[in-house]
Amino acid sequence: MGVPLSQVSCSMNKINLKTPVACMDIDSQYSFTPQCPDELPVPHGDEIVPELNEQAKFAQYRIGSKEAHPVHAIWFATPEQPTLSKIQDDNVDVRWPKHCIPGTKGFEQLKGLPHPSQYDFFVWKGIEPDMHPYGSCFHDLNEKLSTGIIEFLRDKGVKTVIVGGLATDYCVKNTVLQLLNAGFETIVNLAACRGLNPLTTSLAISQMKNHGAIIIDSCDVLNTNPAFVKVTSLIR
Repeated sequence: MGVPLSQVSCSMNKINLKTPVACMDIDSQYSFTPQCPDELPVPHGDEIVPELNEQAKFAQYRIGSKEAHPVHAIWFATPEQPTLSKIQDDNVDVRWPKHCIPGTKGFEQLKGLPHPSQYDFFVWKGIEPDMHPYGSCFHDLNEKLSTGIIEFLRDKGVKTVIVGGLATDYCVKNTVLQLLNAGFETIVNLAACRGLNPLTTSLAISQMKNHGAIIIDSCDVLNTNPAFVKVTSLIR
């Protein structure tokens, strides 16, 4: 759950609301919804679109990311090497079911979200067969090869990023930690996220909060909390 409104207000007082705000739609694809049950179906993953679009009203820049995996990725699970089994390589860690392969339903952006060409900045990740990043800010697990998101945000003078997407316990969490490490005030909108597993989702929320993320339950907090009036008056 999100933090109490009083704590959100206190946290927001530390944010420079006179600078541009960005929002991020992280890997909001059908592979991570019940509509693709043989891939990585996140419970209720196809219900986040209204909240992603709502949080975009508070941002001057909208950023998106998609996973784009080749059909012969070395980390795909098999009956002999099941999901989450370890794999030894520089930029992969465990095996996953096939998902987000271009040309399939799973690769597609959720209905109701903008086309990638309509975002201010968009990245595709995991294209190489031997690379499976989680966060959207880097192509590699060692976080040396930037996707350009951090540079774009800095170039635009963005200090605050509102985040949503799939899944909370993996790609969202890692992206949030990357943004925090890069010095951005990061707001995680739980209504715009869904997690793959309740336990790992709870742990991910705690980890993001402990690293400095502001956790909110929904955009209702932004609409009703006086600490956010300056945000809405500036960019709505």
